[in-house]
Amino acid sequence: MLPTKAFLEKTYREMNRPEFIHPDPLEFVWRYKSAADREVVGLIAACLAYGNVTQILKSVEKVLAPMGKTPAAWLKTTPPAEIKKNLARYKHRFTTGEEMAVFLLNIKRALEKYGSLEKLFLAGYDKAEPTVEEALYRFINAFNTQACAPTLTPCPEHKSSFKRVNLFLRWMVRKDAVDPGVWTGVSPSKLIIPLDTHMRQVSMGMGITKRKDTSMKTAVEITAFFGRLAPEDPVRYDFALTRAGIRGNNT
Repeated sequence: MLPTKAFLEKTYREMNRPEFIHPDPLEFVWRYKSAADREVVGLIAACLAYGNVTQILKSVEKVLAPMGKTPAAWLKTTPPAEIKKNLARYKHRFTTGEEMAVFLLNIKRALEKYGSLEKLFLAGYDKAEPTVEEALYRFINAFNTQACAPTLTPCPEHKSSFKRVNLFLRWMVRKDAVDPGVWTGVSPSKLIIPLDTHMRQVSMGMGITKRKDTSMKTAVEITAFFGRLAPEDPVRYDFALTRAGIRGNNT
């Protein structure tokens, strides 16, 4: 039976709370106060969010360790050679230190050219489009202009669900007790569910979708259902609905 808005709101009230964030890479974003640091740390943490959550947290910690209290400023002022040197022995599942260096240098170039990751995203954002899907692809293509770190930022041509980039967008755009809402230029109504195995299983179990893949098409279909109940904020229930699986399975 399809979930009602009353059920979803009850779940939101019970589970969408700061004390339930851990273990989640989102916790790293809340360490920092400035929007500049939160968006940089958010992109790093979200794009590393694949695999066992315990290892994800360790891997994010290792990347952030040399950056000190102001990661955005550190990236802007640190020479590329030093960034590469710091990551020489880094490894997170399929992501090598060399690839992580490419990723961080892409952030560095984005900050130098646009001033912030939000401004880079807004350069390809069209308010007239129904969702952020096309803007997301433009963002990644612009971000990867000089080089690509494929295990961290997937290729738009593959049409995956872009779970990790959509997760980053949820953190940046939504503002409540869990999501910090750093950005102001993107409407929450345009967001797409960060589709992982937990959300797919929940959605199939509730009858929201019959699709068994984690493609962008499935993510958009699930988002459309939530959009009918909460048109101004279709990703509102994502955190609450996936807590049980994430906290219980630790993956």
